[in-house]
Amino acid sequence: MLLELGGTRLLTDPVLRPQLLGLIHRHPPPPDPGITEAVDAVLLSHLHHDHLDFRSLRRVDRATPVVVPAGAERTLRRRGFTGAVELRTGESTAIGAIRVTATRAVHEGRRFKLGPLVEAAGYEIEAGGRRVYFAGDTGPFAEMAQLAGRIDVALLPIAGWGPRLDRGHLNPTTAAEAAARIRPRTVIPIHWGTLIRRDMRGRADEFLGGPAKRFADQLAELAPGVELALLEPGESLELPPSRPPPRR
Repeated sequence: MLLELGGTRLLTDPVLRPQLLGLIHRHPPPPDPGITEAVDAVLLSHLHHDHLDFRSLRRVDRATPVVVPAGAERTLRRRGFTGAVELRTGESTAIGAIRVTATRAVHEGRRFKLGPLVEAAGYEIEAGGRRVYFAGDTGPFAEMAQLAGRIDVALLPIAGWGPRLDRGHLNPTTAAEAAARIRPRTVIPIHWGTLIRRDMRGRADEFLGGPAKRFADQLAELAPGVELALLEPGESLELPPSRPPPRR
């Protein structure tokens, strides 16, 4: 996602090239080359290859701030990214007019299974009285309810690039349950419709489109007061003028 708040541009977990590891392919057309222009910071939720892709990240100036979870700074600096900013859960950093605060995520975040332990993170992004929650990769957890009533837009993952999701992910049902806990004004499903395993491309339309439809159905049932903004890759949403938060 490319977020523009308070005159500041943030890019989340950029994977911008046609394939990863010779196994994972991008199904929709490539993103606009201008997406990395004038980016003020990158938010990385964790170090897995489908979230931290160094070839994509190199399209951003290496001095650009890259906000990473606890334990990940060394990996970025070893690759020459001098602006890495490491945050533990609850810690914040300022980027222009934006404040970014790391939130908990229930996910294995290290680069390799036998590598050093690295946390995964979500981020709460605040500017001009607006708040956006970017969940990264995470399984459901009860503390999501602590965000209730103060999030304008929640970016919640609903699927993956393979046929199965482990417990460290949200699926269409658990993402709708998360939306019911958080109660954002608007939810945008992410982590769907883009990457697919090579051997599954023959049924790409079914695999990539199905989670969004199931999420829409589950959201209407479990969180009927939350607005759904279903964005296809390349589409955008402009937020309406801010309004007072709902009564709790």
